Amino acid sequence: MNTLAPLLQSFFTDCLIRQRQASDHTIAAYRDAVKLLLVFAADRTGKAPSRLDVADLEAPLIGAFLHHLEADRGNGVRTRNARLAAIHSLFRHAALQRPEDAAVIARVLAIPPKRFDRTLVIYLTEEEINALLDACDQGTRTGRRDRALLMLACQTGLCASELTGLTVGDVHLGVGPHISCLGKGRKQRITPLAVSTVATLKNWMNERGGHPSDPLFPTRRGQALSRDGLERRITKHAATATRSCPTLLDKKVSPHVMRHSAAMRLLHAGVDTAVIALWLGHENIATTQIYIHADLALKEQALARTAPQDATPGRYRPTDTILAFLDGL
Repeated sequence: MNTLAPLLQSFFTDCLIRQRQASDHTIAAYRDAVKLLLVFAADRTGKAPSRLDVADLEAPLIGAFLHHLEADRGNGVRTRNARLAAIHSLFRHAALQRPEDAAVIARVLAIPPKRFDRTLVIYLTEEEINALLDACDQGTRTGRRDRALLMLACQTGLCASELTGLTVGDVHLGVGPHISCLGKGRKQRITPLAVSTVATLKNWMNERGGHPSDPLFPTRRGQALSRDGLERRITKHAATATRSCPTLLDKKVSPHVMRHSAAMRLLHAGVDTAVIALWLGHENIATTQIYIHADLALKEQALARTAPQDATPGRYRPTDTILAFLDGL
């Protein structure tokens, strides 16, 4: 009898769902990682996925699978590491269920994640945000829905799953207007709303109607907008906005870019990073430090405070090219 099939069943049903109560997003991510691994292992070993054993998934095969993700599927290092994290979680469960395969399991768990370059975050300026909002056609119901959705995203910094999961009952526009949502890690949090966002949401909700349990931003069929649908709408409006704001051509606008934009707005307003971390629902305040690294203006202010008192204020500006050439002789 093969040993992998019952292990997978207990991992997903007993470990992830019953014991850890993992989110649907986590379960789907782990499922996709395991499916890719099983197809790859079946091709390498010549066994059908249902006939595989734990011992068939040795460290060299897992290493070849990770290389396959990058070389053949074109996955980035972050995706590669996420797939490895799912495999590690499966094998930690296997260590409890299959002690006779301890040697194989230990070698797989010893595979380290790959290091990667951390690039600066991409965010939208106020001009770019306004161009994106203006790209939504206010003559259509879909355009009015999209404008309310994008304005809410850029002001609150909600992630894609939080935006698509909002219901009518999550919006509170009375005294102390705010949005309540269940964020990543099952953390319940509320985010205050700006005056302009409140006005836009009031107009949309008056048009939208519905019961408190209905999705706040539904499709034409009344269902909740999917993540893919959200990304398609953003891409469409971003392409339209480039006509009035050419700087958007250099940026790939996504729900996460709008989340970064909300954080940068708060940072430029002088809000402490600890508050920004709470605002975005970050588990660790160190995650919020990426916005400080991306803010050149903040670094220039720090440089100005540390400059000698007798120094001329301002940034260096190169001289005329001909004069610079002569000075360099």
